[in-house]
Amino acid sequence: METTSTPTHCPYCALQCGMNLSPTPEGGVEVTERADFPVNRGALCGKGRTAPAVLSSRVRLTSPLVRSGGTLVPAGWDEALDRIAGALGGIRAEHGPDALGVFGGGGLTNEKAYALGKFARVVLGTSQIDYNGRFCMSSAAAGGVKAFGLDRGLPFPLEDIPRTGCVILVGSNLAETMPPSLRFFSELRENGGTLIVVDPRRTKTAEQADLHLAPRPGTDLALALGLLHLVVAEGRVDEEYVRERTSGWEEARAAAMAHWPEHVERITGVSVPQLRETVRMFCEPETAMVLTARGPEQQSKGTDTVGAWINLCLATGRAGRPLSGYGCLTGQGNGQGGREHGQKADQLPGYRKLDDPAARRHVAGVWGVDPDSLPGPGRSAYELLDAMGTDIRSLLLMASNPVVSAPRAAHVEERLRSLDFLAVCDVVLSETAALADVVLPVTQWAEETGTTTSLEGRVLLRRRAVTPPEGVRSDLEVLHELAARLGVEKGFPTDPEEVFDELRRASAGGPADYSGITYRRLAEENGVFWPCPAPAGTAVPAGAAEAVAGAAEAVAGAAEAVAGAAGADGGEGAGSGVFPEDSRHADADTGAVHPGTPRLFLDRFATDDGRARFVPVSHRPAAEEPDAEYPVLLTTGRVVAQYQSGAQTRRVEELNAAAPGPFVELHPRLAARLGAAEGDPLAVVSRRGRAVAPARITSGIRPDTVFMPFHWPGEGRANTLTNPALDPASRMPEFKVCAVRVEIAGA
Repeated sequence: METTSTPTHCPYCALQCGMNLSPTPEGGVEVTERADFPVNRGALCGKGRTAPAVLSSRVRLTSPLVRSGGTLVPAGWDEALDRIAGALGGIRAEHGPDALGVFGGGGLTNEKAYALGKFARVVLGTSQIDYNGRFCMSSAAAGGVKAFGLDRGLPFPLEDIPRTGCVILVGSNLAETMPPSLRFFSELRENGGTLIVVDPRRTKTAEQADLHLAPRPGTDLALALGLLHLVVAEGRVDEEYVRERTSGWEEARAAAMAHWPEHVERITGVSVPQLRETVRMFCEPETAMVLTARGPEQQSKGTDTVGAWINLCLATGRAGRPLSGYGCLTGQGNGQGGREHGQKADQLPGYRKLDDPAARRHVAGVWGVDPDSLPGPGRSAYELLDAMGTDIRSLLLMASNPVVSAPRAAHVEERLRSLDFLAVCDVVLSETAALADVVLPVTQWAEETGTTTSLEGRVLLRRRAVTPPEGVRSDLEVLHELAARLGVEKGFPTDPEEVFDELRRASAGGPADYSGITYRRLAEENGVFWPCPAPAGTAVPAGAAEAVAGAAEAVAGAAEAVAGAAGADGGEGAGSGVFPEDSRHADADTGAVHPGTPRLFLDRFATDDGRARFVPVSHRPAAEEPDAEYPVLLTTGRVVAQYQSGAQTRRVEELNAAAPGPFVELHPRLAARLGAAEGDPLAVVSRRGRAVAPARITSGIRPDTVFMPFHWPGEGRANTLTNPALDPASRMPEFKVCAVRVEIAGA
């Protein structure tokens, strides 16, 4: 038997680890090592290694399902599609286009996210579209745009981490959520750098740190402000950098000075000596980074919290310089690309703003529609889900499982049940799909070609390696068929490369400019970092040269922001030899191919004046603080063997053996007060509901805090408890902190 392998990428987290898929003698497929991809160099976690298990027809959907007499039964594709189109058309005719909701996911490829956003706005005419990435990176995105004028999870490649002097890692347990990335931090320490981990739990990641800070959940903002206070008080501000490359320092400084160390110690529980040691470790090396994840971001003040950590970087000159900066560790597989190309409530492709007239004209021109026909911004994810059954009468949902993943999940489940019509496209019969009127079985990662964008901003090509089962179609085919049934015969191709070429035209000149990226380049170059504009005067496919005219000028918000990476203007890194590969940065006037932009902001930031903006912020409490009735704090997160809502990983035998179900992690002192022993069933109760799971007792968590993983449905569903209080800027729910009481179940 001839053995061939297909190079591709993992279907799970935003590392998008490289892997090869090879046929097995039994007719299946197995994962084999792909050492050429620099992010993981062949290493994989258990989820990636076992990903082919979900390809099995034993665990995945292979036929459309329609509801008949209260039960989902198999049906043909025409019947299923006709039902969806008939329901959507009827509800729109009776209640208007905004009665139609669309909910996407950060696991969709760029092509599918783009097509879904276009479908909502062009075919349905609805403004009511958002996606589950709103639950993941939106606060970091909002903070990054405020400070830098641009959001890209990491403004530098992961390979820079081992070469910096210090990393403060805030609210990330990457040893379990992104295991292959841990080697970058191990190499950092081997090279003499230091790692500071901020987490209320002593996680496997915190065990690797030189210094572990365990703040009270919900106080990360005060912690960052206290560190900035000490930077000022100890004379560690980089005055020249602040003067030459930033604005707004005096206001931010004044806000930080109200957070003196002893005050911050009382708020956070982090001692003053630890605060001082953190500042010393961060400021003494020439280079340093702050990386945040869901811990500080999934709060009702997440945007301000991110802003405070960015302020710390700016005050010390640790942004827009080689081997320094602020970055967000994006979570979902295409969480970065998923928020760039139009499935977010307020955005158009290329990270353009939906309320920007120029952006509307550009994208409408690519789509061949009147700009005035495009609806305006709609509701954010939780607000959209909360409006189901009232203003929103139907929902088309792709690649998400909000019955498990949304905050106040019991309420969201009830709202889903109240819809006039629910259609779900998924690989498996998730808890949300089980509520649907129609379920469509769609292709998954190994069965289709498409692009994703990793946490580094590296656009990658996933390649089709196996033929999908008979009866399964791609999401692009679904949108094509539904559009035709709803009166739009053209504009929704089923070939992913054709969709990507249209995406390139739509993104041209925008902050996330993909116009210079092609499938061929992605295959040959192992990915390309955005922004990557097409050279001036170059026609992007399908005769849309006008869409990229002046791209080098229009991309000032992004490509000019990284001119220093080229070394062309004598800026930071120019001619230094630190990043010699970046000297390939093309001059658009020459017509040379743009190489992509691994490192942002080295000469200027993506603001009008090229300066980073300090944003003055002050600490405020969580939306829900403990009281006599609910005296304990709950925080949530992930475990290494499961992923997100678990819809796929809970169907893999090996992963279930490693992580069979939910648990409540608590400190021995709290367990003693409750009279609880290891494994006892504990009830965790919030103002929104009750969850029950076995006790897991450990001294690695604060005595005032309990932790639950959020991968499971049923009585152990952690998100039954979580608070949907929203950040005013990002509309991120406060997953990471709420008040609960804990008791022995049944006592």
